[in-house]
Amino acid sequence: MASAIIIIILLLPVYGVLIWSYFYPEESMLFGKRWMYKEEPELSEDSIRYTKFVSIIAIFIVTILVVSSFSDNAFVRLLLILGLVSYIGYKLLKK
Repeated sequence: MASAIIIIILLLPVYGVLIWSYFYPEESMLFGKRWMYKEEPELSEDSIRYTKFVSIIAIFIVTILVVSSFSDNAFVRLLLILGLVSYIGYKLLKK
């Protein structure tokens, strides 16, 4: 039980960064690199969409890892993996 609490505490900042990069993709792409530009660079819509997509995929993967460390139920893990695969398929077919 103690290891589960430590895992949750350590992964909270990871979730925070991933959620921040989903809602503010321009800021997250320029984090630590603003000094390189004299003016605000224009980021393409494709790069913004890609950043959001990768953030959601990473949130799914971290959630799968956390749930699989807590639960030995294969059905729950299967549902999460199927959710991830269906989201990826939806995004790829939508484009």
